[in-house]
Amino acid sequence: MLSFEHRYATLPEPLWVASQATPVAHPELIAFNAPLARELGAQDIPDAPTLAEWFSGNQLPPGAKPGALGYAGHQFGNFVPQLGDGRALLLGEVIDQHGKRRDVQLKGSGRTPFSRGGDGRSPLGPVLREYLVSEFMAAVGIPTTRALAAVTTGERVVRQLPEPGAVFTRVASSHIRAGTFQFIAARQDEAALKALADHVIERHYPGAASADDPYMALLEAVVARQAELVARWLSIGFIHGVMNTDNCSLAGETIDYGPCAFMEQFNPQKVYSSIDEGRRYAFANQPAIAQWNLARFAETLLPLIDGEGDALVEKATDAIRHFDPLFNAEQRRLHADKLGLEAESDQAEALMEGLESQMHQGRMDMTATFDALKQYVASPSDQRREDVLALTQNPEALGEWLTQWQAAQVASQNTDRLAAMQRANPVVIPRNHRVQEAIDAAVEGDFTPFHTLLAVVTKPFDDTVEARRLAAPATENEQVLRTFCGT
Repeated sequence: MLSFEHRYATLPEPLWVASQATPVAHPELIAFNAPLARELGAQDIPDAPTLAEWFSGNQLPPGAKPGALGYAGHQFGNFVPQLGDGRALLLGEVIDQHGKRRDVQLKGSGRTPFSRGGDGRSPLGPVLREYLVSEFMAAVGIPTTRALAAVTTGERVVRQLPEPGAVFTRVASSHIRAGTFQFIAARQDEAALKALADHVIERHYPGAASADDPYMALLEAVVARQAELVARWLSIGFIHGVMNTDNCSLAGETIDYGPCAFMEQFNPQKVYSSIDEGRRYAFANQPAIAQWNLARFAETLLPLIDGEGDALVEKATDAIRHFDPLFNAEQRRLHADKLGLEAESDQAEALMEGLESQMHQGRMDMTATFDALKQYVASPSDQRREDVLALTQNPEALGEWLTQWQAAQVASQNTDRLAAMQRANPVVIPRNHRVQEAIDAAVEGDFTPFHTLLAVVTKPFDDTVEARRLAAPATENEQVLRTFCGT
């Protein structure tokens, strides 16, 4: 079905270590992303039982050569020199219809040389969460890993309690992380470090190869992609939840949807992850954490970048400092789109700061607020204005902000800006309580809520009755305030 290549497997061990999946008792297909499979070059898609065998790890797809990837990482600020794929296997790479090389990886397929005593399995819940959220992110245009398949195993996985097991098939531009470079740097293997950097340049940043200092150009390119990515996260209220360096993709994609969540009532210090007790990865902290992660990546490249001593360190530091203007420029663009302003509006920043203050003080739902503003612009009326004011506990203050915003926004007179506003503000997100409802039902054997939610969040701008039902903010009794890592 897929034509596998294995370029990454030519890099020195232990960047890639051959390993086999552990068979499962009774695999059954939950979901298969046929459009993505065709994008990856698949022509003949086999039947569901065959897909279940392949994407559970029971049988290898033709041409697959499974291996676990080595990497290190700063986990909540603490460096661990060896982590690696403790429950994942890279099956290989495929060249998609656009000529782009992409990884295909199993998650939850059993122990590997990096398992560190773990069982290498995944509960069902994290598999469904990653499927839903990664496909939503793709649908709204945010760089992300993708979901190709989800399979139940017919076995129980013991975490706090026994849970149904599952295997997830993830597609990524690559699985190379800042932590991959830390893994080799900690071993002081400069030859392997150079081979890895050359591989990343060839695969993701070919323009850097012709630069006067290719490894400096690599650093600058990675900084630029991360700055844009995190700005886009904030624009839709996404909280990654576990922004360790081993989850910082050098391809500039969102990777690892463990304890992630989408902010509902706006609060810059919002945290959902049950393991982020110090609020390190709170919503508003994400840009600074991304910059911190990039600084750790820069440290690994110092042996390769031209220069020496303090001048070399300052050169790399300047590249990291450039994160801020790049992030701010992308955020200004996104703010203008979300508020229906001119793309280069000098009022976007102040108006967004004012709105965020109103959302925080008025306990307003972020997605519902921007959706209501979008509807107000598309069809101005007193009722639409009242719909916006109904979202806050401080309608008088919000009314003053609305007056300022209406004086500045141009989308109601400019169809291009209205279209940009509509593309920036989805009707529906994978709300935490809806994702949990789908997981809870699936644990009991009912996958209908999962498929219903998936159909809606993969068309997040469609204004349908079902989308409106699933877009409704959680009631007080429905709120999900904690999300959990699936390890």
